Amino acid sequence: MLWTIIGLVVLLEVLKLIAWLIRNFWNWLGGGKELDRLSANKKLDEDIQIQIATARAWRQARGTRKTLYTLRSPRLSREQRRRVNDVVRDLREEFLDATPIGWWQAIMIFFLCSILGLILEEIWMLITAGLTQSRVGLVWGPFSPLYGFGAVLLTFNAYFLRRHHANNLQIFLSGAIIGGTLEQITGWGMEHLIHARSWTYIYLPDHITPYVAWRFLVIWGLLGLIWTRTIMPNLLYAIGTFHSKRQLVFIVLLATYLSLDIWMTIFCFDRKVSREMGIPPANAFEVWIDTHYTDQFIANRFQNLESY
Repeated sequence: MLWTIIGLVVLLEVLKLIAWLIRNFWNWLGGGKELDRLSANKKLDEDIQIQIATARAWRQARGTRKTLYTLRSPRLSREQRRRVNDVVRDLREEFLDATPIGWWQAIMIFFLCSILGLILEEIWMLITAGLTQSRVGLVWGPFSPLYGFGAVLLTFNAYFLRRHHANNLQIFLSGAIIGGTLEQITGWGMEHLIHARSWTYIYLPDHITPYVAWRFLVIWGLLGLIWTRTIMPNLLYAIGTFHSKRQLVFIVLLATYLSLDIWMTIFCFDRKVSREMGIPPANAFEVWIDTHYTDQFIANRFQNLESY
C-alpha cells in the first residue's frame, strides 16, 4: 500500500512536470505568454497590467546581464492571481462556446495523450506488478495510440455533452461505453488481423469479454467525467487556435510523422503475418521491411504483445 501511494504521488509530479513543459513549449510556438496576451488585449485590471509590465521589464533587464541579482522577480498577489483566473475562466467559456474542435486540436490531443498514457501505464505496471517492459504501440517513437484515440474520442464526446448540458450520469455512461467499445474493437482487431494480444481480462471474475471488464468500464466512466468537467475545457483552451506560422509548421510536420508511423506499424504487422503464413515479399519495399523490421525487432519493440 505504501509503495502504491508513493507511486501515485510520483505519477502526479510527473504529470505536473510534463504539463509545465508542454504549456511553455506551446507558448513558445505561439510567440508569447498567456498573461502578455491578456494584458495586450486589455482583458485585465489596470493594477495587474502594471505588475505584468514591471515583471516584463525585469525579465528584459535580466536579459541584458545587468547587476540585478539582488532583486526578486515581481509577482502577482494572491488576489490578483484570483482575478486573472476569473478572466481566464470567462475567456475559456467564451472560446468553447464559439469555437468548434479543429483538426489541429485533435492531432495535438492524440500526440500528447499517446505519450502520457504510455508513461503512466509503464509507471503503473512498474509499481503494481514490478514489470519494466516496452508497452509502445507504434514502431517509431514513444506512443500508445490506444490512449491517443481514446482521448480524441472522449474530447469530441465531452464537447458534444457540454453543448447539450449533460448531467454527470450521462457523462459517466457515455465514457464507459466509449472506453469499452474502444477496448473491444482494438482487442478483437489485433486478435483477428495480426494474431496477437496486448491484454486480456479473461482471468478477472468481472470480465464481460476477453477485452472488456466491469471494473475498467467504471474507470472509463470516471475518466470520462473528469475529462469532460476538468481536462477537456482547459486542454482545448490551452491548445487554442493558431497564433503563428511556427505552430502551423509544427502541427503539419507532427501530423505527417504520426501518419507515417501508423502506416508503417500496420505494414510491419501485415508482413509479420505474411511471413508466418509463408508468403514471400512481393517487391523491394517488402524486402526492406522484412530485413529491418524482423520478428525479433517486433518482439523486442512490443514486449507486452503475445503472438499465437
